[in-house]
Amino acid sequence: MAKAIWNDVVLAESETCETVEGNIYFPPGALNREHFRESTTTSGCPWKGTARYYTVVANGQENTDAAWYYPEPKPAAENIRDHVAFWRGVQVSA
Repeated sequence: MAKAIWNDVVLAESETCETVEGNIYFPPGALNREHFRESTTTSGCPWKGTARYYTVVANGQENTDAAWYYPEPKPAAENIRDHVAFWRGVQVSA
């Protein structure tokens, strides 16, 4: 069971994740959505496509752009479509 935790809150939890480039990507249904806010930030990857970001909110604190996902990945990354990965202090365990 993989878990993503920040500020003592479980953000995501799943037995079926994808691992790409050392990052664990959680399926959309694994997220505790009340802790996510859409961000306007984007970034690009030559083989995965354009990433979108979420700001994570837990226990009254915000972690800006701490999660990302690929809503329209390139064909090589289709397995992570809408899956979410974390950074910026979010603890991910598998």
